[in-house]
Amino acid sequence: MSEHDPACIFCKIAEGKIPSRKVYEDDEILAFHDINPWAPVHFLMVPKAHVPSLAQAGPEHAALLGRMMTLAPKLALQEGCRPYPKGGYRVVINTGDDGGQEVHHLHIHVFGGPRPWAKG
Repeated sequence: MSEHDPACIFCKIAEGKIPSRKVYEDDEILAFHDINPWAPVHFLMVPKAHVPSLAQAGPEHAALLGRMMTLAPKLALQEGCRPYPKGGYRVVINTGDDGGQEVHHLHIHVFGGPRPWAKG
């Protein structure tokens, strides 16, 4: 796996070559609003390094994935999700073609807001 894939749209967004509506950014992670939201709150979290999918994540990615998962609740509240237990959000990682992954760069969807909004 390379640090960046020049053909990958999420690598281009992470590098600032394609604009996005940023939710959060640090040295390793970028979170930005989905351009075709499925819910009132819908943003993506991506590692800045190119990892094609969760299937390619290894022990070397454990700390990064842990940071992403613990950051998701904070960002969900920041973006308008109501707090647990009455509120909440959904966290989804699509992996591979059968898993519905459309962009082959590991990304976490965070969905939230009043239901019904579930599309899949």
